[in-house]
Formats: sequence, structure tokens, C-alpha cells
Amino acid sequence: MGSVAEINEVRAREPQRIARLLAERRRRADVFGPDGRLMVVACDHPARGALAAAGRPTAMNDRHDLLERLATALARPGVDGLLATADIAEDLLLLGALEDKLVFSSLNRGGLQGASFELDDRQTGYDVRGTVEAGFEGAKMLTRIDLDDPGTVATLEQCGRAVTELARAQRIALVEPFLSRRVGGAVVNDLSADAVIRSVHIAQGLGASSAYTWLKLPVVEEMERVMDATTLPTLLLGGDPAGDPDATYARWQAALALPSVRGLVLGRTMLYPADDDVARAVDTAVAMVR
Repeated sequence: MGSVAEINEVRAREPQRIARLLAERRRRADVFGPDGRLMVVACDHPARGALAAAGRPTAMNDRHDLLERLATALARPGVDGLLATADIAEDLLLLGALEDKLVFSSLNRGGLQGASFELDDRQTGYDVRGTVEAGFEGAKMLTRIDLDDPGTVATLEQCGRAVTELARAQRIALVEPFLSRRVGGAVVNDLSADAVIRSVHIAQGLGASSAYTWLKLPVVEEMERVMDATTLPTLLLGGDPAGDPDATYARWQAALALPSVRGLVLGRTMLYPADDDVARAVDTAVAMVR
């Protein structure tokens, strides 16, 4: 398998190939390499109907273009793996792009962007059984907490259950917490240091065991205070690219030097850079991590 054009034919005539390729996929012996750092490419936003990137509202509409960008990113030296929903992960599997890569599944994609039920973020993506059966290293869950929205408690309950099940299966639970609120009908994440710290404490208390819990956190002001709030391994997220790239990279670099920070999970920032040079954006991020 080598081209995006062939994916549809395989899916139509030979869908069983996906399970076979998952079983045969070369997996890494260890999560970390010798340097104890990780560089992960993320692509699970489309499953929530979030298709904008870099100021372009329809940037991620074209699946063929997106897959080519992802394949380019995953092939760059120093990239350790992927975080994605099943449709993306299996397309890349068919392209041969997941050999020797870590894979984190994306669990809860039910909180569709802009929906009245956005904060009732149910698990409509992978489940823990699917993650384990696919041979993946872990699963990521978005955990947005709005104290004024009753949907938050359902999200917390499902995330807590997933953390417990993942720990029992000895798989990583990558929890991405935010304190959120509605502003003009839209969900907005509070990126103040105190809000992120509070979200960290809520997230790291989820589940019957935290042995396999990691955090996925935004880079904010006073990041030193944020990282003082946890002993859990932490990966930094990039978000949607905006503003001066050099300033963004400088913030990431400073945060990567902090205790407990293990690397980056970047998606749209690398896949849709201002100059559209995916390889260069990925290489820049890898150089900061390693």
C-alpha cells in the first residue's frame, strides 16, 4: 500500500486488511528512546467538526491533503508517533506510516464544536478495548470542566472510568484538562495559570489508579507554577497556530526545560504552518524536544 488513492479500494473490498495490518505492525519496544523525550503528531480535531487551522476555516476539509501532510510529518526523523481517531489512524496504517511508531487513540469526540451539548463530551471515538486490541500504547481524553454546565460531570465520569480501565490494561491514559466556560455561546478555555493548575489537580485525581496517567497541557504564562502542581509525565500541546511563530517556539522551548515535561503533542501548528512547509515545521519542533 503506498498511495492515498488506493485507500478507498481497500476499504471497500478488503476491510479485514486493517485488523491484519494492526496485528502485524512493527511496534517499539519502549515508549521512550534513550533521551526520555517524545514528539507526537496529533490529528483528532476533525472528529469534533473542528476543521479550521491557521485562520483558514476549511483547512482540514480535504482528507487527501491532510493525510499527505500527516505522512510527511510522521516520516521526519525524531517523530515518535501519532494521536488520532480510528479513521485517521487506519488510513495512515494503510499507507504504511505507522510502522515503529507509538499510537495514542482519541476517545471522547462527542463534544462537537459549537454544539449546545459540547461539554457533554462522550466517548464516540475509540474505547479502551479498541485501544488495547489495536496494540496502541495509550489513549487520550479531552476533559473540559465548566462548573456551570451539568454536562461536565458526565465527561468526568467517563474519563475517570477510562483512566481506570487503561491502568488495568497497563496502557497510558493521556488526560487533557481545561477549565472552560461559555462566552457568547462559545466554549472558551481559561488559560490563566491558576485555572490550569486547578484543572491539573482535578485531572490527576481521576480513576482508581494514576499509575499510567499522563497529562497533556497547554503552554501558558507562569508555566513553572503549573508544573509544580504535578508529578505526572506531561506532554505539551500546541493548539491552533496563531501569532508570531518565533514567540510560540520560544515559549515551548522554555516549558520543555521544566521538570515532568516529556515532550510535545502538536497537530495543526505543524500540519498547517504559515509557509505550508510541513517538514520544516516538524523539524523545528523536533529540534526543541531533542
